[in-house]
Amino acid sequence: MFELGQMLKKARLDKGITMEDLQETTKIRKRYLEAIEEGNFKVLPGNFYVRAFIKSYAEAVGLDPNEVLGLYKNVIPASVPETTQEPLRRTRSKPKVPIKWGSWITGLLLWAFFILIVAVLYYFISKDGNDPSKTVTDRDQNKITEKTPAPTLNNASALLPSETPTPSATATPTPTPEATVKLIKSEGSTDFYQISGSATMKLDLEIIGDACWFSLETITNGKKELVEQGSLVNADKRTWESSKALFLRLGRANAAKVTVNGQDLPVGPNPSTKKFQLEFGTASVSPSPETSGE
Repeated sequence: MFELGQMLKKARLDKGITMEDLQETTKIRKRYLEAIEEGNFKVLPGNFYVRAFIKSYAEAVGLDPNEVLGLYKNVIPASVPETTQEPLRRTRSKPKVPIKWGSWITGLLLWAFFILIVAVLYYFISKDGNDPSKTVTDRDQNKITEKTPAPTLNNASALLPSETPTPSATATPTPTPEATVKLIKSEGSTDFYQISGSATMKLDLEIIGDACWFSLETITNGKKELVEQGSLVNADKRTWESSKALFLRLGRANAAKVTVNGQDLPVGPNPSTKKFQLEFGTASVSPSPETSGE
């Protein structure tokens, strides 16, 4: 157990990752991480969490978790799967309707529907036949023709418009502001960016090195909510679109390429932890509860 902890600790120190950074990356309490390095697995809450915590620790420091678990499978306690029992379901039988009663109701509904259709047709036919506006005799048509004089040349000139209507001016469209991504400030390993001219942002993550651990969260009223996390290898890509502020963590920054709305964000040359906080221009860029303690 002690050899496993010393191997993980050496990998962490070689990467230049502090215990606080490791705690923030893996979401595992610092005392559990220290217990893993000391080989004191009894401090961890259960056998299942021992393997899960060692796997997360190995991913964060750039080691292959499956290889680590395979080398020390004899000293790592095996997790005991919990058995679950499905509750018994009671089926409730539907009350049976007598066949004679149901057929009688069906016949009654069919007759009522037929009578309704006949009544509607009769109403529209009688309405069109009694409408005086649609019954015009030939005699009335002749009277209308005789009493309406045809327009003469003199009268026709009065019907012509005196002025040509002026065409309305075409409104000039308002130009759409161009979307920009601007670095506002940097605090520790966190860079704060502001997105302007767009209601949404498109975040692209591409792995250009061997491997990199990542974590993505949304920020709403200062509270973070996890979207996705894990490890990616060379040539792996991820794309997200969001109308909320985002917080991105990288376990090995120089192995990744980050692009926001088509603009590349610098990650630095070191294989250390890097964080990005991306907010829209209308919001004031301020450190989140986790980044303010760096």
